[in-house]
Amino acid sequence: MPRKGMRSLCFSPETPLFLGKREAMHFIRSVNDLRKIMHFLVSGQDSGSENLIRAQRLMQIAMKRLQKEFYQILSMNRAHLDPESVSTRSSRTSTQSSLSDYDYDASPDYEIGAAKESISEVEEVSFMAMSDLKSIADCMIGSGYAKECVQIYNMIRKSIINEGIYKLGIEKVSSSKINKMEWDVQNLKIKDWLEAMKISMRTLFTGERILCDFVFSSSDSIRESCFSEITKEGAVLLFEFPEVVAKVKKSSPERIFRLLGMYTAISDNWPEIETIFSFESISAVRFQALNSMARLSESVRLLLLDFESMIQKDSSKTTVPGGGIHPLTIYSMNYLTALGDYGNILTDIISDWPPPAISSLPEISFYSPVSNESPAAPISDRISGLILVLLCKLDSKAKYYKDVAVSYLFLANNLQCVISRIHKSNLHSLLSKEWITKHEVKVNRLATSYERKFSIRFEDAYWKQISCVVPNSMLRDQIKVSIGRKLVAVYQNFFDSHKSTIGDEKSITLFVRFYPEDVGNYLSDLFIRTLTSGGGSS
Repeated sequence: MPRKGMRSLCFSPETPLFLGKREAMHFIRSVNDLRKIMHFLVSGQDSGSENLIRAQRLMQIAMKRLQKEFYQILSMNRAHLDPESVSTRSSRTSTQSSLSDYDYDASPDYEIGAAKESISEVEEVSFMAMSDLKSIADCMIGSGYAKECVQIYNMIRKSIINEGIYKLGIEKVSSSKINKMEWDVQNLKIKDWLEAMKISMRTLFTGERILCDFVFSSSDSIRESCFSEITKEGAVLLFEFPEVVAKVKKSSPERIFRLLGMYTAISDNWPEIETIFSFESISAVRFQALNSMARLSESVRLLLLDFESMIQKDSSKTTVPGGGIHPLTIYSMNYLTALGDYGNILTDIISDWPPPAISSLPEISFYSPVSNESPAAPISDRISGLILVLLCKLDSKAKYYKDVAVSYLFLANNLQCVISRIHKSNLHSLLSKEWITKHEVKVNRLATSYERKFSIRFEDAYWKQISCVVPNSMLRDQIKVSIGRKLVAVYQNFFDSHKSTIGDEKSITLFVRFYPEDVGNYLSDLFIRTLTSGGGSS
């Protein structure tokens, strides 16, 4: 066998071997030749020969040199092998193709030149470092030194991942510590986690998986064990946080939106989670992500029940002047419309949650059942049930008005507010058209009831006041203007707001007795009856 390959293993220990590509390729080729020689000597039953012993010593020297080179490349190129850079490069098909096709036995100048054309100058260092690592790993694994290669790789790459996790603010947090946190502090922690989740999935773990797969492409078992060893601890820590937060006992209904945000982050990234952490040895990461989603789902359901309970327990007896919009309506619809933005996520969470039993709901005409044939029936039932609880509470508050007409106006205004907010938000896609139409009809009926009460009261008041006189024209005009300002303007606003709910002009004529201008005309007839003889202006 030729001895040229052995002579090529002599090198200057001060000069990094992979600074010169040609020298590095010759060294790798010589090691491969040496391995072939050793196989030849062993197969020739010459295991105790001087040549084999010398070859073994040379192989040990070569492996130590490659270990040193492997360590130096990993250490000196930390910035060029950071997960973000690697994951960014992975999007370039041409780069990946060039990397995977790299062959030290092929024409080096041609291969490197073609790769350079597909990447920027900034990426060139990273590209070459990855290629060097792969060639060394292939050589060491093929020569029986996989353990030494893996130890160096795991040590350096795990420190990079742990450093990345630390910089993202991910740390071990206990349930008791979270429970003691003020909401503002806890809220900031959740916001930091959401950002960390985005970066981790986009760059940190994705980049590491790409690098690990490439460097150890020659061995499936090694690339799995390396990736698992490097990322498992940090990934479990990342996905553990939502579960810990979801266990918090003290909470307000508004907290639901942060929990939904975390659920969304995991759900949206689930395909990537399954792909990146696909190895069986790292299944704990997938299980932790699923556990967190399950715990978040449970907490979201409990907070929805808390929101419902909060509405039911509202005991305020203060009436809104003029039958206006109640603060409870404003708060509840702000809450529900915000929930509507998480429609798809809520559908997942509520899909296997039994709908509220109709028998347990108050029997009032506001309730409109939703068809169970709809694909979104569970979420529709839940949202309509929460709105029903609100309407029931408003119905009870309407009874605090001494004037029945104003109570109808109060109910009409608040139900119209509910429907308007539904139309202007994603809630309209979560509730059936049948439900919305039925409640629009209810607004019409309430408005008509107010109109009738108003007509009766107005007509009665008119006939009582028609006999009154105000001889002084200045005082008479002053009184009329004052009454008109208070009555006509308010009625005009009400008429304009609700005439669309009644229907066309023909329907308005059937239900509305007094138009705003009619009220003005009636007022103009007041206080001007002919004075009796002997009377005079005062």
